[in-house]
Amino acid sequence: MTIKLFLRSALFAFLFFGMSQLSVAQDAEQEIISKKVKINRYHDREELLALKKGPLLDLYIQRVDVIIKILPNIAFTTKPGVTMSDLGIPDTKEHRKALTDNIEAAASYFENTSAFQKQVLPYSDKSSLIAAILFYEQTLKSLHTYNDFN
Repeated sequence: MTIKLFLRSALFAFLFFGMSQLSVAQDAEQEIISKKVKINRYHDREELLALKKGPLLDLYIQRVDVIIKILPNIAFTTKPGVTMSDLGIPDTKEHRKALTDNIEAAASYFENTSAFQKQVLPYSDKSSLIAAILFYEQTLKSLHTYNDFN
């Protein structure tokens, strides 16, 4: 009899803990700009000239991804990890849905753009590819001075 009681108690505790963890995971607030969206390293022209076209294509596509996910949101924040609550935006069902829709739209746009670029970008000139990467990186670096305009 005590073994059955112990097993029931253990099962109840396990289910309760599991449900509470699931609830916490669902309540986690979504970030306006994901912490995964970032540039780990910037390059200069000489470094890029030393690379073959394949790695340049990868860098180009990575920079486009970051630009797509950051630039449309700079009126809110330029920093990854910020949530709507951090900005004083009410946490309503409508606001959460709008943010989710925005994040999904950006991901879909990047996916489509990336598929196109992977197919067509290999035909671009290496010098144009390098110029675009440097331009994108300079644009992303300028986000560090964005608050100077506030």
